[in-house]
Amino acid sequence: MRVNITARHGKMISERMRTHVNAEIEKLDKFYEGIIGCDVVLDSQKMEQTAEVLVSIHGHKLTAIEHSDDIYKSIDAAVAKLERQLKKVKAKLHHYENKRFIEEVKEAV
Repeated sequence: MRVNITARHGKMISERMRTHVNAEIEKLDKFYEGIIGCDVVLDSQKMEQTAEVLVSIHGHKLTAIEHSDDIYKSIDAAVAKLERQLKKVKAKLHHYENKRFIEEVKEAV
């Protein structure tokens, strides 16, 4: 999976933060195997740290934006949101595939 990390307002991304982001994004693979790519935008302002994570899967783009006083908390919360979204998409696809399979079986009989 392709992971692209950027920072807004000219801030530099430390190696520790880059490692943390990659570790959190890799966790998403166990919820959905077909992730094409991920874009992470980190924004640090005076009192608010924002993490915006965009995940591309086949036919969908999922987005999670989180604000907090710590950038690491924002990243973790955004990834947690994406886990719920990926579970929901996977459940919908699984339901649709089962429905199609049942219809094909009925037509064959």
